[in-house]
This record gives sequence, structure tokens and C-alpha cells, in this order.
Amino acid sequence: MLYLDNSATTKIHPEVLEAMMPYLQEEYGNPSSKFYSLAENAKKAVAIARQQVADLVGCDSDEVIFTSGATESNNMIIKGIADYYGREDQGNKNMLTSKAEHPSVIETFEFLGERGYEVTYMDVDQYARVDVEAIKKVADQNQPLLTSIMWGNNEIGSLNPIQELSQIFEENKLFFHTDATQVVGKVPINLKELKGIRFLSLSAHKMGGPKGIGAVIIRKQSKEIYTRLTPLLHGGGQENNYRSGTLAVHNIVGLGKAAERAAINLESNVQRLKELENYLTDIFKNNLKDKIKFNSDEKDKIPGLVSLQFIGVNNELLIKKLSDYTALSSGSACSSSKPSHVLNATGKSLEEVRQTIRITLSPELSKDSLEFFTRIK
Repeated sequence: MLYLDNSATTKIHPEVLEAMMPYLQEEYGNPSSKFYSLAENAKKAVAIARQQVADLVGCDSDEVIFTSGATESNNMIIKGIADYYGREDQGNKNMLTSKAEHPSVIETFEFLGERGYEVTYMDVDQYARVDVEAIKKVADQNQPLLTSIMWGNNEIGSLNPIQELSQIFEENKLFFHTDATQVVGKVPINLKELKGIRFLSLSAHKMGGPKGIGAVIIRKQSKEIYTRLTPLLHGGGQENNYRSGTLAVHNIVGLGKAAERAAINLESNVQRLKELENYLTDIFKNNLKDKIKFNSDEKDKIPGLVSLQFIGVNNELLIKKLSDYTALSSGSACSSSKPSHVLNATGKSLEEVRQTIRITLSPELSKDSLEFFTRIK
């Protein structure tokens, strides 16, 4: 099986699995317990993992809050900010996002819209990017409680102008959240330089880690003052009271190890993904140039993600026909039952949406394996 759906999930790396195993067997302590060795060992393992994630994205370790994944992280921030700062009758209820966000962002804002919040959904260009000046104009006028714009699009792969957006929200002192799930480990991230990003979401299973674990970065207001929001989960007060519940130590260790590997191998992985992507696109251009059309931009994009149309071919039928040989997708794994709202937002017709497939590569692939596509006519 040629696996080309790495934006949906990646294979857990052997080093990650090896790091996790002790915490599924002999090191089974609860890090919220005290004094005895099993608890202290678990607590130390969580602290190490927290630092490994912080090192990957360039923040303080106490700004890393573990969640079940980016979907929870997105919900936690959007709902938590809306409730804490906008729940009163006279509170600001303006929110800002784009029409090309992940379903866990779009549907959360729709949920808030049904409860009286005023959500502005910004248009995007043909590559699903927002317009910086348009965002700045709306932000200046509406002073939104929260703006959420993804770093890299999960279907087309385009990178949004995050540095410029960060600057806008730093200058306006407004809350800015970015879903960075698809770019962590594929682009350099340093939140100490991008000070306008107050919140960032990520998942372990997009970078060789386990499923069911992720993090949200919640930047502090100052060195000693934490940003306030309403918790999604109440209970024992774990994770700085942001997210109660017994910590999944084995998964947290897995996330930490995956983050450590991503940081160490960032440059080589990006270079490898670019090489594989160029090799693959050349195959398509040389063998199927009259039968395909690329949706992805050629620059400012996530390396290794290619969105293209097989003209006149239904994507679901094509994916099913090739399913014994290769794993492909038509777009987001989180909205597989609906036509892509992302492609629709970029101006694609329903026919174009229904002939689009997404190919997402892994640094561990060989060029020879991609020769598979020379046999498609």
C-alpha cells in the first residue's frame, strides 16, 4: 500500500512508540498524585514532554496545555474566549474568521453565531488565503474578541501570511488564534517572535505521534499573568485550570518525542518533502498534463501537499478504484461526507470540487514508489 494521506494522519514513528511503552506498562503513575515514585516519574515525563513541545514552537513550557488534539484545542479557545469575555449582555460579541477554516473552527463559530455572537467570515483567494488588508480593516472596525485564521490550509496547502497577521493583532492588542496543525514540523515556528499569536493549536498524529493527543499554546499576558478563558472541561484543575482531567501520560510522552524529532529533523524533512513533491508534480505534468489541473499554489505552501483535479473523473470513484494500491483523499478527513467548503470558497465549481484529490507525502517515501502514477492513464 502506497500511503499518501499524511495530512489525515501519519504513521507513528518507532522512536515515539518506544518512548511511550514504559508509560503503558511499568510507569503507570498518575502525575497528579504526590510523593511516591510512580507519580513523580509520571510528573517528570509530562514536564519533559511539555518542554519538547515548547521548544518546537518557541514558547514557554507553562504555555503548553495538553488536549486530546487540535479539534479540542480549537473548540477550547473559541468557546472559552467567547464565554469569558462576551457572555454579559453588554459584552463584545464580534468574532472573525475565514471561509476556508477547518470544520472544527467553522462549525464552532457557527455554534456561537446561533447563540447571538456576530461572526464575520472573510473571503479567501483562489488558494484559500486571506487578504491582510481586508482583515486589518475588519479588525480595526469591529475589534473582535477573537480572530482565528489557520496557518496552512489542510486541503490546498497554502500558507496564510501569518507574520503580517500577527503584527496586526499585536498592534491592536486583540486575541489571535491560529490552527497550526498542518504546519507544525513543516515550517519554522517561533512564537517568541510572532507575539501577536496568543493561541496556537496542534496535534501529535500529524507528525509521527499518537492519535488522541495534542496541545494548545496559550500565551501569557505577562511573565506571571496567565490569559483568562472559560475552561472547556471543569474538574480537578489540571493544566493550569484550563483543562481538567487525568493526563494521558503515555500519549503526552509520545507527543513530546514527536515534537523533539520534528524540531531536530525540520530542515531535512522539508527539503525531502520538496524533492518528492517536485518529482511527483513532474510525473503528472509529463504524463497527464492535459488531464489534470493543480489547485495548489507553487509557492508559500506546505511542502508535500498537492491538490489537483483529474479532469472529468469523479474523485470518490477514482479513490475507490485505486484503494487496493494507494491511500488518497478528496480533502479534509474531518468533512469527508460533504463537498469541500474550502474549494467552494476559492471559487471552484461543484464539478471541479468533485474531481479534486489531495496527495500528502511523507519524508520516508521513496521516489521510486511515486512511479505508480506513471501507470495512470
